[in-house]
Amino acid sequence: MQLQQPTTYEVKAVAEEMRIGFLGIGIQPKWGIKDIPIMPKGRYEFVRHYMPKVCTLGLDMMFRTCTVQVNLDFSSKADMIRKFCVGFALQPIPIKIDVACFPFVFDDSFKVKQYVDYTLDVPMYFVYRKNKYIDCCGLSFRDFMAGKLSHLPGKLPTLNDWEVHIGTIFPEVYHFRFLEMRGADGGPRGSLCGLPAFWVGLLYDDVSLQNVLDITTDWTMEERQMLRNKVPKTGLKTPFRDGLLWHVAQDALKFAKDDPERKGFKESGFLNAVVEVARTGV
Repeated sequence: MQLQQPTTYEVKAVAEEMRIGFLGIGIQPKWGIKDIPIMPKGRYEFVRHYMPKVCTLGLDMMFRTCTVQVNLDFSSKADMIRKFCVGFALQPIPIKIDVACFPFVFDDSFKVKQYVDYTLDVPMYFVYRKNKYIDCCGLSFRDFMAGKLSHLPGKLPTLNDWEVHIGTIFPEVYHFRFLEMRGADGGPRGSLCGLPAFWVGLLYDDVSLQNVLDITTDWTMEERQMLRNKVPKTGLKTPFRDGLLWHVAQDALKFAKDDPERKGFKESGFLNAVVEVARTGV
């Protein structure tokens, strides 16, 4: 007999009888890293030992945080670039603090090759061969492409090696065969449903997409970096130009929610919870 997964409503009904409640949050506030069991997965051993060498909060991100990501497709290279730019520009609205931004995304001459070149030079973690993980921490994938990887001399990477490598990079917008928006922490159900509706409402409609490009294109790199530094502390009340990031969020949500009939956007109702956040600032 195959057991069925309990529904959210069934879990809630049982929990209420036991006086247990659930809170959607982005980080585990109660346990330290040493208190959290480690998933017995080979790649985690490499990441666990290497991450403290390159950042101070990497292990907290790995073990104590919960994220929600939105995967979106694109129709052409030009379409991908527009969505890529908007995705990076607006990440400070649903941002978390452990991700990276690529400055070259906002260049008028931005090409996918710049993303590939950047990724080639990000230090490696490991290579998977014959059911074993080979420690390549800090080595260069560019050298691997030339057959000069010291741990596998003369060997060239496979497409799977490339997929594994880019999977160890944590940009705000991840790009491979799709675009993945990675800027949001886990949260309550309304936010989890509102996040994909927000991005779909903006990026799957040419009018809304162009509206966001129009208001973000002239942002400077200094302004973008300022938002990334301050938003984790001051949220939508972060001062920006003549107002607050709050006002940018309200404009973006207006574009996302605008004219659902034109967009064929049946999920626009999921935006209501997010609109309430932008309305109240809470």
